[in-house]
Amino acid sequence: MKVLVTGITGQLGFDVMAELQRRKIEAIGAARKDFDLTDEVGIEQFVKSHKPDAIIHCAAYTAVDRAEDEPELAMQVNGRATEAIAKVCKEIDAKMIYISTDYVFPGTGDKPYEVDDPKNPPNAYGRSKLAGEKAVLKLLDKYFIVRISWVFGKNGKNFVKTMLRLSETKNRLTVVNDQIGSPTYTADLAPLLVDMVQTDKYGIYHATNEGFCSWAEFAAEIFRQVGAETEVIPILSSEYPTKAIRPLNSRLSKQKLENAGFRRLSNWKDAIKRYLMQI
Repeated sequence: MKVLVTGITGQLGFDVMAELQRRKIEAIGAARKDFDLTDEVGIEQFVKSHKPDAIIHCAAYTAVDRAEDEPELAMQVNGRATEAIAKVCKEIDAKMIYISTDYVFPGTGDKPYEVDDPKNPPNAYGRSKLAGEKAVLKLLDKYFIVRISWVFGKNGKNFVKTMLRLSETKNRLTVVNDQIGSPTYTADLAPLLVDMVQTDKYGIYHATNEGFCSWAEFAAEIFRQVGAETEVIPILSSEYPTKAIRPLNSRLSKQKLENAGFRRLSNWKDAIKRYLMQI
């Protein structure tokens, strides 16, 4: 099997490439210099030149607040480029994994979202990722849409690294406590995606580390594990306004993952422990 991975300089793409290589599966990595998501013709040419059996599409526009000022660019990268990849997958009969987000949901209530619950993104980033989902659903039969949230990994910026950096100079930090979800450790997610792409269990899945927490609880656990004395002061989202509306409910149900016979990821606290050892 030959697998093309986009976004290999990002957190998830980096770990997916490493996992494919670990298993000795032929892998082609594409970074921005190979694969410009604003160039749909270039996307088609690059994919056809390699003729992969599957594409794991990790590359994305992920600057949530900036997307409010650049909705067209976010839509091009997350929506239309995903459509271009799906079109060429259909043409060469390749499987596709599209990485999506909890932000496609409205982010209200307190129940974990099931895969088929109504979508209503609260911000431009979420709308652009939903456009990508719709393109994949419209064009392909051999697809996996995998929604994730609160991503952290070795290769790139993330919440864990930010908290560690701030803890070096701050005794107290205010962190929002009314947004609830699950962290996703890319080193845990990558093996699942590689398992998935080798099956024909197509469909939409949610894949995050087990358990739920607020961002304040996430921060407090990071500090606890490294022995930092930084105090976390919980605040409401209304006290920390951002350009993009953030969902208060990012809980995702992993029931479909289990029903399909895939193993759930480990608990988020265990994931932090292993990540801190890694970095």
